[in-house]
Amino acid sequence: MRPLRRRPKQLDTAPLLFRPGAGGVITETDGPDRGAGGHPAGSRPPAQGWVATSETGQRCALDDVREDGVLAADVRALARRIASRLSVPHRGRDRSTLGGGGTGPLASVPYRYNSDDIDLDRTLEVLTEHPVPDDTDIVVRERVRLPRAVVLMIDVSGSMRGEKTKIAAATVAALAGELASSAGSGELAVVAFWKDAAIVRPMGPAPSGLRLLDELLSIPAKGLTNVQFALATGLAQLRTARARRRCGILLSDSVHNAGPDPRPVAARFGALHVLLETDGEHDADLGGQLARLGHGRLAPIRDHRDVAPALNLMLGAR
Repeated sequence: MRPLRRRPKQLDTAPLLFRPGAGGVITETDGPDRGAGGHPAGSRPPAQGWVATSETGQRCALDDVREDGVLAADVRALARRIASRLSVPHRGRDRSTLGGGGTGPLASVPYRYNSDDIDLDRTLEVLTEHPVPDDTDIVVRERVRLPRAVVLMIDVSGSMRGEKTKIAAATVAALAGELASSAGSGELAVVAFWKDAAIVRPMGPAPSGLRLLDELLSIPAKGLTNVQFALATGLAQLRTARARRRCGILLSDSVHNAGPDPRPVAARFGALHVLLETDGEHDADLGGQLARLGHGRLAPIRDHRDVAPALNLMLGAR
């Protein structure tokens, strides 16, 4: 792997992880690559929220990093307006999807006015017991939406003003709305990061987008950007998900200027997509490498209007 184009600052102290609950040690490991299990052979799996890192850090209470009135009232109101009306547009129905318009596997299910592709064998079995059938006794084939888990890692380094705030609002709202609509089976975790990281929402059922946005906007913008620690934190959250269909989404300008090389951690994701903010300084080369190593997609984001179409492509990719 070739050297990074930008030489990041080597940190004198280990990064901090802010999360709901009490403090404590994050972890101690021999290195960032401990295999698929994520913990040393022969040891008990670590507690939820464990982070694979070559450094020892401290886990701090999330309330320690939150502040009231971080954003001006008009900026917060604008972000909420964007969030309240945003959703991920689903692709139009295609005859090849055999009803339902989903991207999951075909299943034989009771007729629910979504598909006209009748499973004759299963329907005849039902009719032997119910000679006078109801509509739901007809069995059809349609694609079902599999449960999905997503960890969203949002870069809050620098200044959370202007378009950056709008993009964050659009991304949080679109993801929360999409996962909450997945028949209650969608899971979401949100990690805000700078030199350190904060687990704004641990992995679990997707909450309201507006409530999640308020929690995110209470974290003040910081200085340096440690993409490696963000990815390690997000990967640990993803491992706690129940859904087998999992992906990470990194929202950042990818200007990694503190901490170890993030590319080895990116390669450990089953799917890592990168929303690359391009409204200011950004590193498209590193963003592209992270997406490629993470078996995901890279989408340049100029303003908040680009978010929903990009997420539609990413969430439909797997």
